Amino acid sequence: YSPYRNFLNKIEIATTGNAIDFGDLNQALRGPSDGVSSSTRGLFGGGLGPSSNAGVTVITYVTISSEGGASDFGDLTVARFMVKGHSNNTRGIFTGGYAVSPGRHTNTIDYVTIASAGNATDFGDITPVSANNSYSTFGSGSSPTRGVFGGGYYGSPGTDVTDIQFITIATKGDSKTFGNLTAARRDVGGLSSSTRAIFAGGTNAPGDPNSTNIIDYVTIATLGNATDFGDMSEGGRNRPGCASNSIRGTFSGGRISGSGVDSISFLTIATTGNTADFGDLTYSLYELGGFSDTHGGLAQ
Repeated sequence: YSPYRNFLNKIEIATTGNAIDFGDLNQALRGPSDGVSSSTRGLFGGGLGPSSNAGVTVITYVTISSEGGASDFGDLTVARFMVKGHSNNTRGIFTGGYAVSPGRHTNTIDYVTIASAGNATDFGDITPVSANNSYSTFGSGSSPTRGVFGGGYYGSPGTDVTDIQFITIATKGDSKTFGNLTAARRDVGGLSSSTRAIFAGGTNAPGDPNSTNIIDYVTIATLGNATDFGDMSEGGRNRPGCASNSIRGTFSGGRISGSGVDSISFLTIATTGNTADFGDLTYSLYELGGFSDTHGGLAQ
């Protein structure tokens, strides 16, 4: 977005360089889920379709090793966009999001078995913040056992939050308190290795064109508040597509100073420091989803 896109791009995380075309989604979308993949298969769930700006339930998948378009997988339990993802090599989790009709932040958490196509099943609920308010647009990451998510906002016009919560991927249940980010913000980019989760960029009230350049990190296996990691280049970005391997994390597209961009930046997860230039997408956009075949939820 903007406009609605059905494009898929691919990068090789271990190297720097521009993205190449991978194929097409089976429909144009805005704000599909990110971060849901095994070592062989990647899933996108939900989003907004161009017809009346309506939320969708569709889950699609690609085989990561073979370039080509997406195929139908099943459906989420609730139509929504800006869904965040967690996964290990077996199970994919679709967490939260924003439902358009009626307009509301959703506390829904769904799950699927990545290797077998089918509809999502209820996993539990996001624990509300501040007087039972549901919230969305956080950043997310995974280890093989845990999914974590941090930041976001609730209400209208919106109050930003610092909350970090977690789920245990192999068991169903509601999310639990993990700690807090160093600063409240929404539209956060999230990624992880198997040990560390990164929460980068975002915006704070009243939202665009204000971007933050803050990067925080946590150790996924322990509870506690986030620690400063460094800064995003270009003054910060929000609503990027995020992907990682055991060493590097990448932030693709998003908004910088209120405009969609094609730039990709990266960081080294095990160290602290600022992002650096990686390359460019084949198009400029924001509210995109990303995943990889070597992210933190897979044994590394």
